[in-house]
Order: sequence, then structure tokens, then C-alpha cells
Amino acid sequence: MAVAKFARPHSTFSSVLKQRVNEYFQQKQIRPTGDWRLYTKTITLVVSGVLFYLGWVVFDVPTWVMVLSAMLLGVNHALIGFNVMHDGAHGSFSQNRRLNSLMGYSLNVVGGNTYFWKLKHNVAHHTFPNVEGHDEDIDVWPFIRSSSYQPRLWFHRYQHLYSLVLYCITYLQWIFWADTRKYIERNIGAMEIATFTVREHVIFWASKALYAAVFIGVPIMVHGWAVGIGTYLLSAATTGVLIAVVFQLAHVNEVTHFTEPEPDTNKVDAEFLVHQMATTANFSTRSKVVAWLLGGLNFQVEHHLFPKISHVHYPAIKGIVESTCQEFNVPYLEYPTVRQALASHLRYLRLVGNQA
Repeated sequence: MAVAKFARPHSTFSSVLKQRVNEYFQQKQIRPTGDWRLYTKTITLVVSGVLFYLGWVVFDVPTWVMVLSAMLLGVNHALIGFNVMHDGAHGSFSQNRRLNSLMGYSLNVVGGNTYFWKLKHNVAHHTFPNVEGHDEDIDVWPFIRSSSYQPRLWFHRYQHLYSLVLYCITYLQWIFWADTRKYIERNIGAMEIATFTVREHVIFWASKALYAAVFIGVPIMVHGWAVGIGTYLLSAATTGVLIAVVFQLAHVNEVTHFTEPEPDTNKVDAEFLVHQMATTANFSTRSKVVAWLLGGLNFQVEHHLFPKISHVHYPAIKGIVESTCQEFNVPYLEYPTVRQALASHLRYLRLVGNQA
């Protein structure tokens, strides 16, 4: 499948928006990358992650505390992905490229592979959000029908009922199956993986082995097979449902738009930044707690428009983006709360699951 292309910009919206956001950083005399807020959060998450792990497999604690520690470690892994890895892999954690790379590799520590993630997320998803055949982040078919462009199977009518349970296994599917498939097949959606260095081969297998040893092998050695595997699955399920839900709320709901390239021209009939606005929704942006926990991913609109800007700046530039959208009559999609966004996601799944 050939890679799709967007229509050329036909308005001044994109240039004006970029100019205004750049002026904000110039006037404030601050850098668009992370600052002490992000660095403090990183230290907090790393230290808490170590403590949760020790509570799971080292400390002599009651069973309920051990189980809770495993679940909290699952939450911690998701938060490291949202806050540390995400900014690092986008190059927005720091001005230092090596530090960005190091933070990006935190994904390998918790089971993933940052090389594949950058191609799948930074390139494919950020270029073609909600474009059928190009955005693998929404392609969980046949289990979930995300848009009317995907074939409908009989069980999709129930997907709004089983989706949250299914999301619990998405993390396991990602780190063990999807990464391995990419490694073997050398493609992500419509994009071929052209190069894969010896260094990346070593990192892929070494990090997968280390993850399995630390988070599966050690708990089995300490607690035995049943408790070790059981608590690991509980931890991984917690990570999976958090990651899946946060992503789905931003892109798979009743207000976002889905499309596919024109069959004759292979073009998406939209200006690039306008397409980002039509396929992405914010949620719960007034909550400082939600923003801190999710690494600004509830400001998904700002992130898709400016992925090189650290999430700590999203609340500040939101007003600029929103006012510019109003001026140029570009839709700005947002849900006031997490609950409303989740309800919209489930209603949408029910709708598309029943559509012909």
C-alpha cells in the first residue's frame, strides 16, 4: 500500500497558528522543551516505581499490600509512558538529544521498543491520525471496529460492552506479539521499516529478555508460579487499560472524524493541521491532576499540532490554539471531563459496531 499524501495548505490558519505559538515562547523567553516541572515528575515516577516493585517482590508485606503494589506498578508504567517516554521519544523532554534518547528508551525498560514506537506513533499516527490503513494506533480490528471503513463482524455489536475488558490485554499484546510481528515482517501499516541496525537488534532482544526476567521471572521465583504470574498479569492489565483508554478517548469518539485516502489519487482531502483538529479531541483540560498524571495527553489537540513542545506547556498555549481556531472557523473538539469522554467513546463503539 502506497503512503497517502495531504492536500496542500489552502488557508493561512496553519502559518498564523505556528507564528502565534512561537511568539509566545519568544515573549516569555522560555524554551518549548521540558523544564524543572518535568524533571521533578520524572524523579518522582522513577522513585515510586522502584518502591512499588520492592513492595511487590522484596518487602515482607501483607498479601493485599503486595497485590496493591503490583497494580500500582502497572499504573506507574503507564505514567512513565505518558510523561517520560512520550516527551523523550518526541524530542521534547530536553534540549539535549542524548537525554531525549535516554528518556525514550524508558519504554524498553517497561517492555516496549522505542524504535518501533517512534515509527508507529511519531511517524504513522501523527502524520495520519484516523486515516484507515495508515494509522495502526486505531487498527485493533477484528476485535474492535474503530470506524465504518473497517469490515463489520457479528460480535462488533457488543464491542461497547467488552471493550474495557479487552483493553486489559492490549499491553501484553503490544509488547510480546505486535513488537515481534514488526520485527519479523519489517512493516508498520503502509510503511516499511527500511533499516534495522545491529545495535537495534541487540537492544530489541536484550531489553525484552531483561523485562521478562525482572517483571515475570523474579516474581515467580519469590512468590511461586501461581502468585507470580497472577500478580504480573494484574499489573500488565492495569497498564494496558490505562494506555488504551487514554488514547481512545482522544481519537475514537462521537466528534472525531475518520477518513481514508481517495482511491484514485491516494490523497487525503484536507490541510494537514486542519486534519489534526478534525481527528483529535481534548478532555478534562481544567483538571491539573489529570494533566499531571497523563503527561498532558488530555491536551491531545495541542500535542498533535505541536508534538515537539513538551506537555508542561500545553495548558499555556491552549488559549492561543483555541482562539485561533475560532478566528478561522476551525473546529476545536473537547470534552469537559474524563467521564464524558469515556461515555462518548463507548457510545461511538456501540454506534459503529451496529452500522452496516
